[in-house]
Amino acid sequence: MEYRVQIVCLDLEGVLIPEMWILVAEATGTEELRLTTRDMADFDALMRHRIDILRRRGITLTDIQEITKDTEPLPGAIDFLHRLRRCGQVAILSDTFVQFVQSVMARFDYPLLLCNELVSDADGSVTDYRLRQTDGKRRAVEAFRDLNLHVQAVGDSFNDISMLRAAHRGFLFRPSTAVSGAHPDLVRTDDHDELLRAIKAVGSEEPATLNSE
Repeated sequence: MEYRVQIVCLDLEGVLIPEMWILVAEATGTEELRLTTRDMADFDALMRHRIDILRRRGITLTDIQEITKDTEPLPGAIDFLHRLRRCGQVAILSDTFVQFVQSVMARFDYPLLLCNELVSDADGSVTDYRLRQTDGKRRAVEAFRDLNLHVQAVGDSFNDISMLRAAHRGFLFRPSTAVSGAHPDLVRTDDHDELLRAIKAVGSEEPATLNSE
């Protein structure tokens, strides 16, 4: 099967923007909130941990939005995404929450973003989280493949691995030692220029040389 159109699926935090929970941890002095999916593979356990800490510390959704509203993209990320979008379609597949990233997405000229949602009560306390769908990154990649698109994927954390392995080609971007050590077969890139070159190299290959079915 030949693939004529490609789409690149990017994780958001750690690839284009800083880890939002670390920003919240630093702004509130809550060291326990520094844990991310780079440290824990069980996303539900991580979120239950976070919600419990928010409740105990009295940190509301409004507090979080105030902290994250002026988030700056990672250095070079805006230019990287601009150049990448000249090469083909781009989708942002993230386990972040829409309440975190509404402002920063304007800096990227609003690419397609598929992410999750925090649930809060009348007092603004975070009580739960709502997934777009279970293992949504992987399932989005599989859906793009079903549309006969050639899919490349980029992520940095344990929760990106199923997406990277579902794609025709997956790349780790600045992963933690734990992540890269657990998945040494995945190509690692450490800056946006290197990542763009790797993506373009795959896109320039003849269709017959790709991992087609």
